[in-house]
Amino acid sequence: MSKNLVIVESPAKAKTIEGYLGKDFTVRSSFGHVRDLPDKGMAIDIENGFKPTYEVSPDKVKVVNELKSLAKSSEEVWLATDDDREGESISWHLKEALGLADNTKRIVFREITKKAIQNAIQNPRTIDMDLVNAQQARRLLDRLIGFELSPVLWSKVKKGLSAGRVQSVAVRIIVEREREIENFKTKSSFKIVAQFLLEGNKILQAELPKNFETAETAKEFLEKCLGATFKIKSLETKPAKKSPSPPFTTSTLQQEASRKLGYSVASTMMYAQKLYEAGKISYMRTDSTSLSEEAIEKAKNAITDQFGAQYVQTRQYKTKNESAQEAHEAIRPTDFSVTSAGLDIREKRLYELIWKRSIASQMADAQLERTTATIGISSASEELIAQGEVIKFDGFLAVYLESSDEEEDEENSKMLPPLNIGQILNLDNMKATEKFTRPSARYTEASLVKALEERGIGRPSTYAPTISTIIKREYVVKEDRPGKERTFKEMVLKNETISEKEGKETYGTEKGKLFPTSVGMVVNDFLVNNFSEVVDFKFTAEMENEFDEIAHGKMGWSDMIDNFYQGFHKTIEESKSAERSSSGSTRELGIDPNSGKTISVRLGKYGPYVQLGDTKDEEKPIFVNLPKDKLISSITLEEALELFEKPRLPREIGFFEDKPVIIGAGKLGPYVKHDDKYVSLEATDDPFTIEEARAIELIQAKRLADAGDALGEFEGSAITTGKGRFGPYVKHDGKYFSLAKTDSLTSITLERAIEIIQAKRNQEANKYIKEFPENETIKVVNGVYGPYIQIGKRNVKIPKDMVAADLTLEDCIRLGEEAPAPKGKKK
Repeated sequence: MSKNLVIVESPAKAKTIEGYLGKDFTVRSSFGHVRDLPDKGMAIDIENGFKPTYEVSPDKVKVVNELKSLAKSSEEVWLATDDDREGESISWHLKEALGLADNTKRIVFREITKKAIQNAIQNPRTIDMDLVNAQQARRLLDRLIGFELSPVLWSKVKKGLSAGRVQSVAVRIIVEREREIENFKTKSSFKIVAQFLLEGNKILQAELPKNFETAETAKEFLEKCLGATFKIKSLETKPAKKSPSPPFTTSTLQQEASRKLGYSVASTMMYAQKLYEAGKISYMRTDSTSLSEEAIEKAKNAITDQFGAQYVQTRQYKTKNESAQEAHEAIRPTDFSVTSAGLDIREKRLYELIWKRSIASQMADAQLERTTATIGISSASEELIAQGEVIKFDGFLAVYLESSDEEEDEENSKMLPPLNIGQILNLDNMKATEKFTRPSARYTEASLVKALEERGIGRPSTYAPTISTIIKREYVVKEDRPGKERTFKEMVLKNETISEKEGKETYGTEKGKLFPTSVGMVVNDFLVNNFSEVVDFKFTAEMENEFDEIAHGKMGWSDMIDNFYQGFHKTIEESKSAERSSSGSTRELGIDPNSGKTISVRLGKYGPYVQLGDTKDEEKPIFVNLPKDKLISSITLEEALELFEKPRLPREIGFFEDKPVIIGAGKLGPYVKHDDKYVSLEATDDPFTIEEARAIELIQAKRLADAGDALGEFEGSAITTGKGRFGPYVKHDGKYFSLAKTDSLTSITLERAIEIIQAKRNQEANKYIKEFPENETIKVVNGVYGPYIQIGKRNVKIPKDMVAADLTLEDCIRLGEEAPAPKGKKK
């Protein structure tokens, strides 16, 4: 065994580092955190200074035992987790779980290169408890908020809801943008654009600097231009320059990778992690825009080699964000001479983006020449303006230009043809086109990250999990939505004649945008009305600053939590008396003109729905599920009435035992009604298309299930028997356990039933090889025909050269993206 044990958190990182250290070093991975708060219960002693109770995660017991054994047989243990608060916390939990000494060596590095690793070994330190406590404060505060606030949401809004500190603020940002869009009143105006024909078939395009508010005033202007002479009144040419953007921080990388490459925030971080662990880029979680002097020198050499010395202009950028954490570097290549790196095309594209941005940041400004031509109109006081731009020296533009989130109508930096003052222009046409104002755009993942960062909410490591969480909880959906069609007016002056026409355009098309759901809107409104501090932008940003204070040793972590908790807990107690109806989960829309009954929209167990009538009426209410593009807070009476005009429930589909079989929908979802008894439909049954035979099958299955006999008690709950769609079973504590082929309902005993229950539990306990707390929809499953990855409802094959137990969350996401889509579905 080697003398030194180095522990990192990632298998890929371990493999790279081991190659840089000699035979005296063994490098092993902890596969992330090894300890955490238990899943169940608060696990925080509020009366004893908020002391937490940690436990080794069940899936890490084997890893911890192996590391303990290796640590005992090694002369020295080195903790080499990431150089940030999360990494410091992992090192501390490893020290505690492995029983290591307080002076265990801790090494940090910002890039995985031979020089950086060897330098870290020469300069070890001990665990920084201030950084550990900053991370611990964040973790405990989030647990306290979730543990105390979630039950309030269950009782006042809907079962199964949960709330988080940063996540709730992110939802609020999205909800407020949605309301802004809902309340936006579109205004139209008329834009004047003229085209002039020049020699050599060249065209000069010019615009009127102002728009006309009405069609009448726009037409009056066109009429004034009939028979007019158009002449170049002035030409103004000014030098200008463009400067490169700073190298990437975590936030700007996520934004630009979304705009230029179409990557989600989670995918960007996964590919960046791969590149970092392979030693290709510096650490990818950073607030800093600065580069080391060594990195600047390497960039300078690479620019000189590839473009020439005239393209070099070194800079040192200062981080604008005052709350930036440690003095880290920006994200950059470890070797600027390498222009492409990565195992697959997606990693390569991200690396090239990082390389271009880093190189461009040390390149010369682009030198431009901007020309403005003012065109006089003989019959009007107004003037037309034509603008153009010429690049005299491309500088950094030879490599890179930053994209924007703004949706621009057209590109204004076109070149102008040669012009002279006093030149008479030949008008080809002049158009007055109706244009419409637009509300602020809905958020993409990238623009949401930008909004969070601008408000000082969250930190580099929190953006990706925050967005994943609010989508997973179905407070927000990310999707494309089609636009709507509208008409616009256009008037054209050509050949001294004005013609008018109407055109059609599609507006409001959304691609990859974040939309709040009705549940997200209701939860947000409830939190804003009852727990304003939890979702207050300034308050949440101040909390981040307090975490920074803890990290710098200027504040005690338990004091910070206590300051928050006392007021928060009091508000929790007060909120318990709030009326459920005040949560915004129910809204009356008006009266149905045909029946005279009340129409309301509500949030039920299975989602939002529209209700016609009242449960107190003799006739049962009619229910219709709310489409995903309609919200409880904004659906109108007219839109609700349209939903009831579509095929609806209840509907009679046949007879069974001389009694009608009726399909309906209620608060608990769609059902079959027969002989005044109700049977729930399965998730795969469509209430609008289900046929009589299938409904009868469900009725009979329910009868068999209800006819089960009690065998006795186990763990305080009764064990009963029954027969369902999939054969005979025993039922215990709400769960069903199928009988073996050798068992029967007539001979089954209590002892045998308990054996079946315990065998099933043991089987389920070993079903999952790996689970990921940060993404519960992804699991590595021990299947009948071998292990596979389960991603939601998809099953993904594991390549033969990969070990199931060694797979990371990032490996699973990548394999899921690479796997072919199921037949009949688009990936």
